[in-house]
Amino acid sequence: MTALVEEWGDLAQARRRLQELQVDPRGVQIMAPKSVQRLVRLQGLSVRAANILKQEMLARGGEVALPRGASLLGGEWTEAVVMGTAGQFASLVDKLREQPVFGLPRLAEALQQALAGYDTCRWTWRLRDRTLTLGERTLVMGILNVTPDSFSDGGRYRDPLAAVEQARRMVAEGADIIDVGGESTRPGAVPVEEAEERARVLPVVERLARELDVPISVDTYKSGVAAAALDRGAHIVNDVWGLQRDPAMAGVVAKHRAGVVVMHNQPEPTYRSLMGEVAAFLRRSLELAQAAGSDPEQVVLDPGIGFGKTPEHNLELIRRLRELKSVGRPVLLGPSRKSFIGLALGGLPPQERLEGTAAAVAVGIVRGADVVRVHDVREMVRVVRVTDALVR
Repeated sequence: MTALVEEWGDLAQARRRLQELQVDPRGVQIMAPKSVQRLVRLQGLSVRAANILKQEMLARGGEVALPRGASLLGGEWTEAVVMGTAGQFASLVDKLREQPVFGLPRLAEALQQALAGYDTCRWTWRLRDRTLTLGERTLVMGILNVTPDSFSDGGRYRDPLAAVEQARRMVAEGADIIDVGGESTRPGAVPVEEAEERARVLPVVERLARELDVPISVDTYKSGVAAAALDRGAHIVNDVWGLQRDPAMAGVVAKHRAGVVVMHNQPEPTYRSLMGEVAAFLRRSLELAQAAGSDPEQVVLDPGIGFGKTPEHNLELIRRLRELKSVGRPVLLGPSRKSFIGLALGGLPPQERLEGTAAAVAVGIVRGADVVRVHDVREMVRVVRVTDALVR
């Protein structure tokens, strides 16, 4: 007799393990949801709804953790952590939908959407006339900075001919997407006027869109630059302010039916709940895209490693990355050569952070990244392929 503790992290894996055990197909359907435990944090919940929620989940064998005051019906709004199996949650959602009081149907919808996003393994990303499938393998976005002051490769590809040659090299090394940026977003960087950013970016984007087979992304938060780049053949807008800096950006993306990466960003690294606040920001970005007329399938989420975060925040975001899929879209991770890696390595400069970047990329994929944005394409493609072989 032997015993082995196994980890079945998601429903797809649970189904595979049960099928390997040659369980009857009907049994697989019934037992898989019972084998996967989920924890869901709720915010902005009325105290009355919270106590009904606790009663209903307890009746199903699950649990709801509430602040002491909420359990005593104190106050008006509260938070909660709901604990249970996927099967218990499915039964709970059905029950809550039947009770048209205290916002319970809306709560049911929020729970169902969060759980569905968290457990989705394959996604569609729509980029104008192209469609990418995410989840089957990790895609690699190659960084092409056409700026004189990038923190990593300052000025090496400012000349359009050098930039185009570097893009060709990255594609040959395995890049799935090329991301062209004309303004450094490193801390302390001098803002660039729109005219200057256009002059840097547009000649490169136009040539790449004409000469390369991979999608071209433009890294900008200015709607004017984005519109001009899309007119010249770009497929994706990578907005480091998640459509929340320039009010016209969401409309530009929708008009061109472009793919968009919405990144979390804020001026100061102060949080009451890091993951909750990052998720709320990204959910707002997704809502802005939809309100402007974009399909949700145009949107990919980026937690914004290094933007308004301490090194500890960056590490926590990567460890808990998959939680952001509760927003309902796939996730891009951009840790390449960032300062938190240098600090973990004892203060090494950007050019000596290759191995640290590789570690962050590998763990990011294990934790749910669908796209990684990197400088060192050849090396990171190798990391991605081995990590995918291990976890996908």
